[in-house]
Amino acid sequence: MFQFDFQPYRRSFKQPLQTSHGEWSVREGIIVRLIPPNGNAQLGEIAPLPWFGSETLEEALAFCRSLPSRISTSTIQAIPDRLPACQFGFESALLQRSSIPHTAIASAGLLPTGEAALGAWRSLYDQGFRVFKWKIGVTDLETELAWFEQLLGQVPPDVQLRLDANAGLTIDQAHQWLDHCAESPIEYLEQPLAIDQFDALLHLSQTYPTPIALDESIATLQQLQTCYHNGWRGIYVIKPAIVGFPSKLQAFCQHYSLDTVFSSVFETSIGRNAGIHLAIDCGTSRALGYGTDQWFDN
Repeated sequence: MFQFDFQPYRRSFKQPLQTSHGEWSVREGIIVRLIPPNGNAQLGEIAPLPWFGSETLEEALAFCRSLPSRISTSTIQAIPDRLPACQFGFESALLQRSSIPHTAIASAGLLPTGEAALGAWRSLYDQGFRVFKWKIGVTDLETELAWFEQLLGQVPPDVQLRLDANAGLTIDQAHQWLDHCAESPIEYLEQPLAIDQFDALLHLSQTYPTPIALDESIATLQQLQTCYHNGWRGIYVIKPAIVGFPSKLQAFCQHYSLDTVFSSVFETSIGRNAGIHLAIDCGTSRALGYGTDQWFDN
């Protein structure tokens, strides 16, 4: 049995994050604490992302409030699939691991959206980042393509770019982006189309030389499994904090040798540490998507 308590948190972004889902200015979540008999506190993090398909913060809080002050491992294992961020937070606390230094594994740096990326990459490069992620689909196509060409002209040859459309492009726009990417140092184009356009995503992945990565389409473990069994053999951008139980994710990734990128949902160091451990355990060879520290003051 574990003594259990929890604490909600709020962290303001230094500047709002612009995505095709809208503006995001405050990250809210929950820190859970499990204390075993005669042991030290074990921490986990619940960091919901409801527009990606996880439970809401209110649903996570309601679940935490429904639990008694003492819980068992079986209670954690019985958390339902409709609460994937809770599954991750509680099992991460149960399996708490030592901290990983930031330098232990390569991460991609997240650029600001729009024209601001043209100056922002330099400080990230000086910090050692060699993979940059830039969110697209937040303004008109012609303007973004012009900024993209400028960015390509600025970055050194040892830099790779990841483009993330957050499911915000039309099919025609996706074709235009992939035409521009064909001869550029692009690692992949992430989720160009909505999750209900799986067949079109599969077709794009088989048509163009630039790899396509799924993100919104595989928010939970059940969605990831469905996409794999429906034929997806491209890249999987996994946000472990909202996928579900870490142990089940690890088993699936290892069994099918998936090509994965493990990525942040702007969690605190508690959730990030658990996610990076999971990435290492799953054997990913790609730079992680955890280069997000610069978006917060602490």
